[in-house]
This record gives sequence, structure tokens and C-alpha cells, in this order.
Amino acid sequence: MEYPPMAFPLDTARLTLRPWTESDVDAHRTLVAERGGGMPSIEDNRRMIEDQRTASVRTGIALLAVVRRDVGDFIGYCGLTVGRASVDEPEIAYELFRRVHGQGYATEAATAVLNAAIATGRTRLWSTVRPWNAPSLRVLEKLGFEHDHAAADDRGELLWLTRSLP
Repeated sequence: MEYPPMAFPLDTARLTLRPWTESDVDAHRTLVAERGGGMPSIEDNRRMIEDQRTASVRTGIALLAVVRRDVGDFIGYCGLTVGRASVDEPEIAYELFRRVHGQGYATEAATAVLNAAIATGRTRLWSTVRPWNAPSLRVLEKLGFEHDHAAADDRGELLWLTRSLP
């Protein structure tokens, strides 16, 4: 099935979700380093951002940089991706700096992305999350996602959640 492209940028009361820019490279490298495992090289990070741009053109969905409107700082990303799912039923994904956790930004950004997915005519979204990631599971619960199944990969258990749209 053909879907219209996801609309962006997306604005919320406190956030703008927009396509990646060159100015996001250093901040995104720092965000990735927060996961552990070291900081990606500038070249690797630029390639990742370019891959996101290319995928967005091809699929009509996007992972978007999340910027606080009042401060103008990059605080993470949120959007739709094929990931472990499909273009017809993409994954919602988000990651924010730890320093901004607990302020409702993930829920606010993910709600905007959920509404953008509905506007494309999609009927279901997926999300994958590790069982230890209680904050992400809370965000997904607020958005109406429900547990579908669990699987394992080389990093351990992975929970699959889904939400029918609208």
C-alpha cells in the first residue's frame, strides 16, 4: 500500500521535531556515547545521519531531531523507522539525553509522531524495547502500546509492543 509521506517538521508546545542537520552531529555523537560502548567517530555519525535522510526519502517516514523550542538545543531524536518492522507497520523510536529524562519530552515527542503516523493512513505501529528500560515502557504505555511478544537477539531479551491506529 502507498502512504503519503510523514509530515515534518512537527511542532508541539515545547518541542520541534525536524530533519537532521550537520549541526546535530556532535550532539548526536554525545547521545550515542551515553548508551555506553564509546563515542562514534564524526565520520560514522555523519554517515548514520545521511542514512537517515536517504531512508526518509525512500520510505516517507523519518527519525527526527528533537529540539527544545525555548532553548533551541538538540535533546535527542524521535520518529518512525523501518528498524525491525516494515514501511507499512513501522517502529516508533526515541532516545533523549539523560539530563532531560523525567520531564515528559519523550511522551510529547512520541505523541506528535503517533499523530503524524495516523495522518499517513497507517493502521499499526510497533516498538521494540529492552525489559530493563522502564521509562520507555512507561512512555509506550501512555501512548496505548500493548505487549505483543518477546524475542531474543545477541544483546538479550527484546519486548515487542504494538498499537493499532488510530
